[in-house]
Amino acid sequence: MPAVTLPPHAAGDFFVDYEEKVFEDVKAEPGQKALVTFHTVAFEGSIGLVNLLQATRLLRKGFDTTILLYGPGVTLGVQRGFPRIGDEAFPGHLAMNKQIAKFIEEGGKVYACRFALQALYGHGEPSLIPGIRPISPLDVMDLQLLAKRDNAFVVNTWTL
Repeated sequence: MPAVTLPPHAAGDFFVDYEEKVFEDVKAEPGQKALVTFHTVAFEGSIGLVNLLQATRLLRKGFDTTILLYGPGVTLGVQRGFPRIGDEAFPGHLAMNKQIAKFIEEGGKVYACRFALQALYGHGEPSLIPGIRPISPLDVMDLQLLAKRDNAFVVNTWTL
């Protein structure tokens, strides 16, 4: 077997060139909108957190950004904690809750379908993270149609 002649990686080393950016840094033009929809179960993969980060990035790029939680996606908007609401049981436990709160604090809008919240997952409106607005199931499609009408950039996520 050939001998390894390179020194081992150490803390602080870089594995990749993280500074190179290939494409221009696109910013929203005045009035541009974005909609990010979630039909995904919280904690059943990384897509919930990844798209929350994407929605926050769109907001910071200047887009009037809205998040729609529907179907199992409403589980992303439910207050969590253990043993009490807001207590982080382990590092990262409340990462999604904290990202939603940060998104709202920075001016983003979050809507959650009331039907999924109660009929599918047994939660009431007080279970939602403060700042999330519950909406009628009839509003789920209309919100998406309004985004289309307004020529918004849309990210749809469906997982089961």
